[in-house]
Amino acid sequence: FMTFSYDGSDFCGYQKQVSERTVQGELENVMKRINGEKEVSVVASGRTDAGVHAINQKAHFDMESSVKLDKLHKSINSMLPNDIFVKSIEEVSDNFHARYDATGKEYIYQINMGEYNPLERKYVYQHNKKLDVVEMQRAMKYLEGTHSFKSFTKSDEEKDFVRTLSQTNIVRDLKDVNKITLVFIGSGFLRYMVRNMVGTLIEIGEGKRRSEEIIDILKSEDRTKAGKTANPEGLYLKNVFY
Repeated sequence: FMTFSYDGSDFCGYQKQVSERTVQGELENVMKRINGEKEVSVVASGRTDAGVHAINQKAHFDMESSVKLDKLHKSINSMLPNDIFVKSIEEVSDNFHARYDATGKEYIYQINMGEYNPLERKYVYQHNKKLDVVEMQRAMKYLEGTHSFKSFTKSDEEKDFVRTLSQTNIVRDLKDVNKITLVFIGSGFLRYMVRNMVGTLIEIGEGKRRSEEIIDILKSEDRTKAGKTANPEGLYLKNVFY
């Protein structure tokens, strides 16, 4: 069982793809070398899209190697590219599953409302205009609870759209009043769900929508009723809970 972080800027997402650079692809290449050229499948708690980052992503893998855990940990990090880092590795039972055993996740989304910062363009969404943060926070409270989030995902990819958002919040940066972090903690998240919620919240912050519209958007189960998909660079998978 592995905890790892990555800078998603130069990846085509987590999931392995033919002829594209992915996090899973890089991890499995390294594992294969350590495992005597035998294939190793690295199963993560879930996939992240191109440009999305992870602070504490989780995954499990099976390996026949008898290398001790601390040595294995060091070996993997020494062979990985510098935009992935394995924080910890521990042994778990054979029936443990990084995806199906997860009980919840925390995502955060960072926004800069101040002047454009080219140094942070890959890590903080450069909105560069003031937002009504109070109204956005009010809107987030309507997202909390158990709902169908069909309006906030690609409807052709799932059969069950019901998820529970247990906690949402907006955290202001104490050093920079123009920086805000949107926090979402829930039982699980559909593809593009966080980015679609953020896109809608930004429109509320711009005064283009009212916070109460979230109620009708959820009830509609219609993707066209929600806002546009927010850019990937502000999004981080912060934690996975078991």
